[in-house]
Amino acid sequence: MIVDGRALGREVLTRAKVRAETLDRAPHILAIVANETPATASYLSIKQKRAADAGCILRTEQFEANVSASALTEAVLAADADAVVVQLPLPEGVDVRTVCDAIPLSKDADVLSSAARMKFEADEPDALVPPVASAVAKILAFGGIDPKGKKAVVIGMGWLVGRPCAAWLAHAGADVSHVTSEFGNIALIGEADIIVSGAGSAHFITPDMLKNGVVLIDAGTSESNGEVVGDADLACAAKCSLFTPVPGGVGPLAVACLFENAVTLAERESPQGDALR
Repeated sequence: MIVDGRALGREVLTRAKVRAETLDRAPHILAIVANETPATASYLSIKQKRAADAGCILRTEQFEANVSASALTEAVLAADADAVVVQLPLPEGVDVRTVCDAIPLSKDADVLSSAARMKFEADEPDALVPPVASAVAKILAFGGIDPKGKKAVVIGMGWLVGRPCAAWLAHAGADVSHVTSEFGNIALIGEADIIVSGAGSAHFITPDMLKNGVVLIDAGTSESNGEVVGDADLACAAKCSLFTPVPGGVGPLAVACLFENAVTLAERESPQGDALR
């Protein structure tokens, strides 16, 4: 089954909007942007539309590429918003960890700060799930797949995909292995019941690498011949019980999960939010 991430994302956004409309005002999100590229501009345009679909208001604060980490940190700390999103990547030379760690726990919808990530990795009850990991969870739930006891392989160890997805799968009871070029253990892919890939290497996963019936969640993106493509060759879908294409799979659902988190943060800070704390 090929998963329609756009359709799942619309469902998440609709539910988030219903919640947002019960608040005394629409949740406000501030996006800090300092690396304006065509890809970033396109991504922000999509976020702007999806914010409205979730009943939220997204505002962008744009900085020059020569901005310092301290200036971005000041902007994060001064943000008058329910949630603050630091749009990655940041310009070369800017310490990403310094900037992201400035995001207060109460405003970290993307779960980018070390504090928010530590809560998530510790599986604390009030921790938000990072958007890509939340998208993976929703895709598995949609397919009726319980990760408990399954062999899960996570390709890549990045902050946005690999690490949070591995942590969520471990919380869900999966037997998780990491595959990276450094580990040199690519053969594990063929043993996996569930694969989540965030390598960003165009079409490197081919059908011959997979066992029949595997769940393949492709969260990697790269460019090939002017098009955005995933880590998995589309021919892999024929061997999979569940397959997410790129584009149209994890990406739009992860954006929806970001705004779902933003609504949760706004609820917690609202006058009626005491019951949610």
